[in-house]
Amino acid sequence: MGDNGMRAFGIGLFDRWTAMWNGDLDLVNEIMAPEFVLRYAQAGTDAFDEIRTPQQLAETVAAWHKSRTGLLFAAEGTATVDLAPADGAPTGLVARPYLASFAAEDGGKVARSGIDILRVSDGLIVEVWSVSSGAAGRTFYR
Repeated sequence: MGDNGMRAFGIGLFDRWTAMWNGDLDLVNEIMAPEFVLRYAQAGTDAFDEIRTPQQLAETVAAWHKSRTGLLFAAEGTATVDLAPADGAPTGLVARPYLASFAAEDGGKVARSGIDILRVSDGLIVEVWSVSSGAAGRTFYR
């Protein structure tokens, strides 16, 4: 797989990561390593420190959807892909801004931007760094 193939793989992986967060929970077993680490910097995300398996992540994503009406994630901006083949499988980093939106209690819309950095080994996500604009946050793109 050349540079263009690695870039396409990385963007596709981020798209599947986003689809998983949008409720396609079957993807968790396809894109996540059997054991991984999540590092979420935003306030109120301490529970992510203990998630280590695809099943735990799927349960957490499902709970987020139950607690946030209309929750939707979308990739934004340009992806940065730094992957190379190692033993034939993509290994390295993929980073991309995202937009998360959901219905506010007053009926309005809450929208927050962030960035996720996926560390990939053997073609699977083994670590995620996530930072968002937080509860009083803003969006980066319009």
